[in-house]
Amino acid sequence: MSVIVIEFITLDGIVSDPDGSAGTPAGGWAFRHGPETVAGDKFRLGRVLDDGVLLLGRATWQLFSRLWPGRDDDFSARMNAVPKLVASRTLTDTSAWGNSRVIDGDLAGAVRRERRDVVVTGSLSVVRALMADDLVDEYRLLTFPTVLGAGERLFPAGGPPAYLECLSAAPAGAAVLTRYGRAPR
Repeated sequence: MSVIVIEFITLDGIVSDPDGSAGTPAGGWAFRHGPETVAGDKFRLGRVLDDGVLLLGRATWQLFSRLWPGRDDDFSARMNAVPKLVASRTLTDTSAWGNSRVIDGDLAGAVRRERRDVVVTGSLSVVRALMADDLVDEYRLLTFPTVLGAGERLFPAGGPPAYLECLSAAPAGAAVLTRYGRAPR
């Protein structure tokens, strides 16, 4: 089992509001590069998405539950079919998006008990909690040629150190998909 974090990210490390749904002044930065850069399986999840589980925070789950169920392309069908775990202390009804359930108990414990690969998308508070417990095995970052100067960073100042190795880098439309895994200890 691996924990894979996938994020849209700017050159200066900002991950907040890539689609503009949060209404921040610089929001929507990822989508300014056209649909071909963000559509489909840009993170090259392939079988991981078919055999794994998505882990989402409440806000990301609520956003996605309004977007994905109404889509019918091949990638959307895979997103709708994958089991989804939701990290939330307040959400109780997950019927808006099939195959979703709220995690019972603590997040780190639920991830440690999972036997499938866990893909975390967006959900910065979930990602940071997993980082703090040293549970992230891989980062797949779609880096956009944008510098915002302000916003939530994936790796905040004062956060725990992360020693990674580059597994791959490839153009993906206007962005670059980079994969980083744990460096050998």
